[in-house]
Amino acid sequence: MVILSHALYLSNATNETVIAIKIHQPVGRETVWSCRYEIDWPEGARAFEAIGFDALQTLQMVGAEIYSSAYHREGRLRAYDNEKGYGFPVAASLRDLLVGVDKLAL
Repeated sequence: MVILSHALYLSNATNETVIAIKIHQPVGRETVWSCRYEIDWPEGARAFEAIGFDALQTLQMVGAEIYSSAYHREGRLRAYDNEKGYGFPVAASLRDLLVGVDKLAL
């Protein structure tokens, strides 16, 4: 079951493409959590199951995938009208990549 959805916008030469992100309900497994997420990238949807100590690690994995994408490096992604950033946390090792409102949340 999808419990969270979010949209990013990819700028192209003439328009913007919506990139849908869906986070599914986490499932606890003894001492670890599993949570499925999907990102609808232009070259094809990517579905992944994040496994970690808590459900927050899934959000960090989504943030890592967004911030390490070529679209971010090219400066073509946005989530909000007037603010840079995407609304997902990242692990400490990636915080130097943060922009806009994501950087303010530290």
